[in-house]
Amino acid sequence: MTDTPLPHGFGRRWVETLFATFVERTEALADLDRRSGDGDFGANIAAALRRAQENIDAEPPRDYRGWLTAVSRGFLGTGGTSGPLFGMFFRELARCCEAPEPTLAELSAGLSAGLATVQRYGKAQVGHKTMVDALSPAARTLESLIAAAAEPAEVLAATARAAVAGALSTAELVAKRGRASYVGDVARGVPDPGAAAAALVLQSAFAAVGENPVTVDTSWIG
Repeated sequence: MTDTPLPHGFGRRWVETLFATFVERTEALADLDRRSGDGDFGANIAAALRRAQENIDAEPPRDYRGWLTAVSRGFLGTGGTSGPLFGMFFRELARCCEAPEPTLAELSAGLSAGLATVQRYGKAQVGHKTMVDALSPAARTLESLIAAAAEPAEVLAATARAAVAGALSTAELVAKRGRASYVGDVARGVPDPGAAAAALVLQSAFAAVGENPVTVDTSWIG
């Protein structure tokens, strides 16, 4: 099962679902950043999506790698701390396979590589109130369920749940990295916007696993 590619069109559906989800919740992410950082996160997300769409329009992707690379380049061209980190994260996801769609094992390897890259450049660990708090439990969950030979939809649903739980757990943390680290206890009670965005990425992956994408439940953001 782990060497069976995900359904045809998974990469395209993932990106399209992610775009729709981010557009719907950009203001909510911006509000989290206003309450815990400098408030530019929403604008950066919007700018990254515009650049990614320009990349897609200029050179329509033909496979999973093309779709994820377009998103990566959109974020890499965005300012702030989160833009380059998300850009490098998506770049690792894009590189996880050469085939039209990745297998679950390849997606797991890409997620783990993306997490490692974010940690290497961002110098963040679990508990620092960053996107790592969402990505780390998601990567562990994906890897463990692949070993258990679970069904793709079940695997990605559990991965998304782990990411959301990780993002919500940041609310009670005091940031050690990122802009929120400058405000200390002021940000206590507010989930980290980067972690929330990372969870939305993985929720979108689950939503895209079927030929008819399901609606991403973003009510947990508030």
